[in-house]
Amino acid sequence: MTSIIISGYGRMGHMVEKELERKGLRPLLCSEDICGVDPALCAGAVCIDFTSPAAFRANYPFIARHFRAAVVGTTGWDDIRDEVFRAFSEAGTTLVYTSNFSIGVNALFAAVKKMAPLLQGYTAAIEEIHHIHKLDAPSGTAKSLAALVREGLGETPEITSIREGEVPGIHTVTFESANDRLTLRHEAFSREGFAAGAVLAATLTEGLAGIHEFSELLERL
Repeated sequence: MTSIIISGYGRMGHMVEKELERKGLRPLLCSEDICGVDPALCAGAVCIDFTSPAAFRANYPFIARHFRAAVVGTTGWDDIRDEVFRAFSEAGTTLVYTSNFSIGVNALFAAVKKMAPLLQGYTAAIEEIHHIHKLDAPSGTAKSLAALVREGLGETPEITSIREGEVPGIHTVTFESANDRLTLRHEAFSREGFAAGAVLAATLTEGLAGIHEFSELLERL
């Protein structure tokens, strides 16, 4: 059975805890200060991290050194990705990361990756809508979608970010030509889907080594 410690006990941390309990599991600990946790408790455990960009930047060396594996849903650290990957590789700690743990969003990633190369000559655009409390803009998910478009279409799409109300997350990718328009859209009804994906990722770390984007693991399934 996978032992789990939750780093970040805000909205997402509570939802991850609820998802674990729904599956008959309980986290070893839910912490707002992961670096203050006894390393002996971390050994052999999986850290599920939903904190802030600043917190993750401060915490990732500790997580890499002391946990068996980490599942990271925090975004906003693309500029230090090489440093983070190096820390986990040197420590021999498994890392599963993504900009969005929703199964539906990862299906959207797969669709955009497959379709973009087929739409040469089209113009792509991305719109993302989130709640007013979200700290980063554009969202990590929008950036991931943009990277897939850029890889397949050879152009960087414009991203429009909107912050309103308590919207969990809506992402729309549009491909348009003079002849037609193709629209792909994912709308999250709640954050529970993110928690479910993160818990699934934690269970998939059993016997897994290395650094993996969540979508890679889903493709294997």
